[in-house]
Amino acid sequence: MNGILLLDKPLGLSSNAALQRVRRLTGADKAGHVGSLDPLATGMLPICLGEATKVAGEITAARKRYRFSVALGERTATGDLEGEVVATAPVPRLVASEVELVLDRFRGPLAQVPPMYSALKRDGQPLYKLARAGHTVERAPRQIEILELQLLEVAEGLLTLEALCSKGTYIRVLAEDIAQALGSCGHVAALRRLYVEPFDHAPMHTLAEVETACQAGRAPGMIAADAALPGLPAIRLPAELAGRLAHGQAVMVAGGAPGGKVRLYDAGGRFMGLGEADAQGQVRPRRMFTG
Repeated sequence: MNGILLLDKPLGLSSNAALQRVRRLTGADKAGHVGSLDPLATGMLPICLGEATKVAGEITAARKRYRFSVALGERTATGDLEGEVVATAPVPRLVASEVELVLDRFRGPLAQVPPMYSALKRDGQPLYKLARAGHTVERAPRQIEILELQLLEVAEGLLTLEALCSKGTYIRVLAEDIAQALGSCGHVAALRRLYVEPFDHAPMHTLAEVETACQAGRAPGMIAADAALPGLPAIRLPAELAGRLAHGQAVMVAGGAPGGKVRLYDAGGRFMGLGEADAQGQVRPRRMFTG
């Protein structure tokens, strides 16, 4: 059971709970999800099973696209529907052309302060636990980038938006900041992750579909681990060099090699894992698959 399952996470389930359901259904010995989704969020949650957990870090760094709604007039403790209302403000009359001018301030590089209700840690303690205990601590701004921000719909007190953003972006914070820039306050009323790159055209699978497949003795629709790495150069190795790499030895590749991380394949085209290459053609194993 090695591969990546693109789960369509359902509403009301935490990312970890969804992961554990998939792990139990598939019987995978190792499993990990990439990029947490809040319980009230739905959409693509890549789950790496077995040896594919070794490429999870590469997916974490990828860009993500979200569709979300911002309800104006109330700010909540959590930035979404789960939290209690902590502030209210009048809802301005929304005109699409004026909203677009405000949204333009959020396109491009931004410094974003992470929310207290997040899994980031302070002295080993998750911030959300401190927040639930009534504590607030300083959080340093983080550099993010909003590559695309589209206004899909304007309704009374409600905006529907779509964003393509860099890793580390908190949509709840983006929604609050947009509401504030519009002269009000707000929170996320609905959130769906449409995709995580490079899986923008790949189908997702529901928990029901995964359960049906597993009960029928079929593997659920999974993607090969190396499908997550199209941006990394590939090196195909003859049997001798592939064997040495598999045993943890560095090898020299004839004709040189691209510098940095590389995908490694044996002579038969089997994906072996990740390596690190230098300009002189030396390749070192980094995260190698077994078996």
